[in-house]
Amino acid sequence: MARRPTTQDVAREAGVSVTTVDRALNGRAKVRKETMRKIAQAAHKVGYHARGLIEQNIDAAVPEMTFGFVFIKKSQEFYQNFVREVEQAVAARTDIRGRAVVRYASSQSPEDFARALQSLSQCDAIAATAVNHQLLAQVVTELKHKGIPVFSLLNDFAQGVRRNYLGMNNMKIGRVAAWMITKTLPQPGKLAIFVGGNRWHGHDLREVGFRSYVRENAPGFSVLDTLVNLETRQLTYEATLDLLSRHSDLKGIYVAGGGMEGAIAALREAHSSPRVALVVNEVTKESRAALVDGYVTMAICTPLPALCADLISHMVRSVKEGDDGISGQHFLDPHLVLPEML
Repeated sequence: MARRPTTQDVAREAGVSVTTVDRALNGRAKVRKETMRKIAQAAHKVGYHARGLIEQNIDAAVPEMTFGFVFIKKSQEFYQNFVREVEQAVAARTDIRGRAVVRYASSQSPEDFARALQSLSQCDAIAATAVNHQLLAQVVTELKHKGIPVFSLLNDFAQGVRRNYLGMNNMKIGRVAAWMITKTLPQPGKLAIFVGGNRWHGHDLREVGFRSYVRENAPGFSVLDTLVNLETRQLTYEATLDLLSRHSDLKGIYVAGGGMEGAIAALREAHSSPRVALVVNEVTKESRAALVDGYVTMAICTPLPALCADLISHMVRSVKEGDDGISGQHFLDPHLVLPEML
């Protein structure tokens, strides 16, 4: 008959003392979480009969936290990647027992974003990608009064009320896009820019950055009136074909938000080989193929793993420490992807 594993076996496997294993079992004295997990793994490995008690004590020492997230465009590859990275970032935390609850706004209307935020009012902290609108500022204020901090992602909203903005510096992103287009074109001409809508504060900043760079550093180029595409493929496709038909000297396009697939499709249809510089945001299946074929000059990408890890750290800290009254910004550097990098 096999010998029953003892605390000595667990201690030997975990590399700790028998006294430490005893403390992990009875909970009479505090044991560091990392040590508790090491003991629990050792107990499981040697088949110690009371390993369930150790795991129970670990759970009792680690607080539960529920984080809510609001996104848009559930079927879009970028947001699917975003959700996956958020869930992985929550699961990776060893200092909490975290749970991610994800909601999607059914449209880009302030009312839909407001309903999505309000549906997460039982969470400990909330993060959202949403439009900038007074209605959302009111909702965020109500959540703040309930002790629920709200973080804005990618596009800043409810400034002065939300806890933190996390994303890229959108003004600089616009300038980077303008730099790439104007520096890679052999001759000046007209440039076009697409934004998702006037309520996307981040897109406004990208447009400002784009125009300011051209005005300061590339006066031979002119930027056409900004086009709103509601971040849809079809509107971007139709508008790009119209631009090409009306402006024979169109040299470059920057899609500051979503809808880049429409611009790619229109350029492929109009030109058998690349003739217009196109800068987009994020690498997806379609933009990757266009980078390889030369129809996309550069993709400016959100560093999702780093963003999500930093976001969860901010959310955990806000729950543990409470509101310090400081509303800040947390910028991350973009990843710039060129054809030769693929």
